[in-house]
Amino acid sequence: MDVRALLLGLAFALMWSSAFTSARMIVADAPPLAALALRFLLSGLIGIGLARALGQSWRLTPGQWRATLIFGLCQNGLYLGLNFVAMQRVEASLAAIVASTMPLVVALAGWAAFGERVRPLGLAGLAAGLAGVAMIMGARVTGGADAAGIALCGLGVLALSFATLAVRGASSGGNLMMIVGLQMLVGAAALALPAILFEARAVTWTPRLVLAFLYTTLVPGLLATWVWFLLVNRIGALKAATFHFLNPFLGVAVAAVLLGERLGPLDLAGVAVIAAGILAVQLSRTRPA
Repeated sequence: MDVRALLLGLAFALMWSSAFTSARMIVADAPPLAALALRFLLSGLIGIGLARALGQSWRLTPGQWRATLIFGLCQNGLYLGLNFVAMQRVEASLAAIVASTMPLVVALAGWAAFGERVRPLGLAGLAAGLAGVAMIMGARVTGGADAAGIALCGLGVLALSFATLAVRGASSGGNLMMIVGLQMLVGAAALALPAILFEARAVTWTPRLVLAFLYTTLVPGLLATWVWFLLVNRIGALKAATFHFLNPFLGVAVAAVLLGERLGPLDLAGVAVIAAGILAVQLSRTRPA
C-alpha cells in the first residue's frame, strides 16, 4: 500500500460513494433500468473512443475478455441494476452502507477460491468494519427502512464481490480504457431488454435529472471504474475492497449535503469503527522489513 495506491483508493471511494446520491436523483424522475442502460451506452462509447485515441487495441487477451464480460454483467447489470431499482425504495445513504459490506464477501471468497491468506489482525479489522456498518445501519432499519429494497442491495453486493474477484489480472495486458468501455457496453446490453419489457417510459425532465445523469455517466461511470481497475491491479482485490468501508461515511455525508438525508451520532460512531477496521486490514497485509 503505497501513496499512489492510497490516493487512488480514496478517490475511488469518494466517486463511488457519490454515485448513490446521483442515482437517487435519477430514479426520482426516470425509470431506473432504462436510465442506467443509457448511461452505460454513453459511457461505453466515450470510453472506447478515448481508448482508440490513446492507441489502444480491440485485441484483448482471453482473460481480459472473460473479465470484461463478467464485470459488465455482474457489476453493471446486476449490482448497479439492483441498486438503481432499490433506490426507488431506500435512501441513498442506506444503499451505500449495504454496499460497504462487500470486503467481507471478497475476503471469504478470496480465501475459499484463491487461497489468499488473511491474518488474524486482518480478520479483526474486517469484523470491526462489519460492526461499524451494523451500527450505522441498525438505526436505519429500526426507523422503517424498506426490507425489499435492502434485500435488492444485498443481492447486488454478492454480484459486485464476484465481479471484484473476476477482474484480477484483467489490466495486466494493457488496453485498460478499452476494457472499461467494453464492459460498459456489456452492462447496457444486459439492461436494455428488461428495461423495454418491464418499465414505463415516463420521464420528468428537470435540470437536476440532466446534471445527475451527466455526472453519473462521466465520474462514477467512467472515471471511477478506470481507477478501480488500476487499484485492483496494483494492490489486489482484498486490499482494494477495504476502501469500500469508506462508503458508509462518504455515502451518508454526500446524501446529507445534497439530499438532506440525516446524519446522526450512530453514523459518526460507526465511521470511527470502520476507519479502525481499514487500518487493521492494511497493517495485517504489511510485512516487516
